[in-house]
Amino acid sequence: MSLVLVEVCSSNLLSTLPLEDLFENEMEVAVMRYECLNLCGLCKMRPYALVNGDRVFGKTLDDCVDNIKVKIEQELEEFFR
Repeated sequence: MSLVLVEVCSSNLLSTLPLEDLFENEMEVAVMRYECLNLCGLCKMRPYALVNGDRVFGKTLDDCVDNIKVKIEQELEEFFR
């Protein structure tokens, strides 16, 4: 069972990255890809994902991935506190 869920819309630029591979060593993290996250228009504006339901953005793909990693760390820290 994963403690952190990263959700990605298939229409978003972030879906072009192999996120599953980035987090394959993180047992607490699951990556789910969906056709649509019902945040229409947001996909086209900039890279984003939902991390445990919270929107995480970045100006670039790398920036977004870095922000996702920070959010994951925060979520795990909160859980294990």
